[in-house]
Amino acid sequence: MIQLIAATFVDARRTGRSIQQYPGSRPADLKTAYAIQDEALAIWDREIGGWKVGKINPPDSDRLGANRLAGPVFADTVHRSDGTIPCLPIFHGGFAAAEAEFMLQLNPQVGSLPKTNAEAMKWVSQIRIGIELASSPYAGINADGPCVTISDHGNNAAIVLGKPVDPAEWNRLDEIQVQTQIEGVTVGTASTATMLDGPFGAVRFLLANLAERGIAVQPGWWISSGAITGVHEVAPGQPVTAIFEGLGEVSLTIAS
Repeated sequence: MIQLIAATFVDARRTGRSIQQYPGSRPADLKTAYAIQDEALAIWDREIGGWKVGKINPPDSDRLGANRLAGPVFADTVHRSDGTIPCLPIFHGGFAAAEAEFMLQLNPQVGSLPKTNAEAMKWVSQIRIGIELASSPYAGINADGPCVTISDHGNNAAIVLGKPVDPAEWNRLDEIQVQTQIEGVTVGTASTATMLDGPFGAVRFLLANLAERGIAVQPGWWISSGAITGVHEVAPGQPVTAIFEGLGEVSLTIAS
């Protein structure tokens, strides 16, 4: 069943077609969910450019014993804005959302994994403002819970990297107000102070998650560290902008 579910999601993502029903029994635990994700990665044999980290809310977090989840970001879906606005596709008939996030680039260190956010900071070479485009061929990916989200690539489709954040600002990321706008209308405002233990906590989680799965961390991988203002559903043709107070803004457009 693990192989069938993974193959179905990979085929749907390759062809761009939607999936009307979950392709098998929905995973009910993290072990099964990540086994499906790992099988999909083996089928793809595609270069990874990073990982997205998302929040697991109660009561699922209590039941599963984890408050975050992870999914792959393929190297060819890592986009830099650099003064341009990427136009990115979503899965029509599936699920699609945009999320303002801090993007942290990994610089692996020798020795034990970081246990504090201060230690995790040493594992990061740069931080950029950004947007994650979350999209899946399966429209029920979020409604069906975190294990289903994990099973389809963590619901990631792409990330957009904006301007770098000065290292002098890294200790005050929680103070930076962030807005997400869709078609010029603000749909969410927040800071990373509302995100569990923040972006560096996401680094610590991901490193432990990958170690448990036997995945060797690579220098240069990006971590999309979690939705700051929420998960905002988007439709074809819509422009999305994330505004990071004092740091700049980053935009994308959803392809028609």
